[in-house]
Amino acid sequence: MSAKERNPILEGSTPNPLLVVISGPSGVGKDTLLMRMRELGFPFHFVVTATSRPIRPGERTGYDYHFVDQERFEEMIAHEELLEWAEVYGHYKGIPKFEVRRALDSGRDVILRIDTQGAETIRQLGTNAVFIFVMPGSFEELHNRLQLRRTESDNEVVQRLNVAQQEMEQVANFDYVVINHEDRLDDAVGQIRAIIVAEKQRVWSRRVEL
Repeated sequence: MSAKERNPILEGSTPNPLLVVISGPSGVGKDTLLMRMRELGFPFHFVVTATSRPIRPGERTGYDYHFVDQERFEEMIAHEELLEWAEVYGHYKGIPKFEVRRALDSGRDVILRIDTQGAETIRQLGTNAVFIFVMPGSFEELHNRLQLRRTESDNEVVQRLNVAQQEMEQVANFDYVVINHEDRLDDAVGQIRAIIVAEKQRVWSRRVEL
């Protein structure tokens, strides 16, 4: 079937489920955005990323991430259990295929929270996803966020800021941009909701292909 088709709502049916990729530089607030969307009851399946990095204080396995050791992650790579994966700052991260397919098959929209490298992999797969890039209100805001979360050393913060500058140049490869100002979280959440609502009303709708 073609990746694009007439919107099923024209025939009185429900729209096709979407695969929504939310990406942006480290520290821009992707996790906070998803948490707020969950609090507001967004009817999406939020895919839990697998990672080999150690769990941080306050995180929950199976909710924030699937925390696995390096050996198990490498098994997942070998068995092609991941939609995409990458090594980020010395640790593996990846998207389990089973979660995405199960949700889409049930008619639910799926949201992926991944870095720009992972977003590029998903794009190259030709999935027909919706790509949203989250930008900070300013570079100073990004610096403040990284310092306040206190999960990296000063040298690691500098490294992440350098990488962030390069990542923000990738915005041209995305469909939409959302500005996540430090004190206006709900504005950014509302923009994401508006994008998804608009996508559901397209005459020629997207059909996800995995």
